[in-house]
Amino acid sequence: MGPMVAWEYALLVRRYQGQGRNFHVSFVWYGPDGSRTDITAYGDTAVAHLNRVGRDGWELVSAAEDVNNVQGSTEVHRYHLKRPLARP
Repeated sequence: MGPMVAWEYALLVRRYQGQGRNFHVSFVWYGPDGSRTDITAYGDTAVAHLNRVGRDGWELVSAAEDVNNVQGSTEVHRYHLKRPLARP
């Protein structure tokens, strides 16, 4: 049996908040080191962000969605990603 692969994980969160014709979409990257970075400026779709981090070796593991339409509209999409941990 070969050596086990160690993984590191990250989270991409897409948040859509809207009321009537006004809405705001933002993207936040939660890195494996615990960092939190607003990456909204890098693209306006989840696919753009997933393709960007995919080029860095990240693989989509799962996706989840929360929707609350009581007052206006709020959607939160979570994209869980992993990649092999670089060994020293």
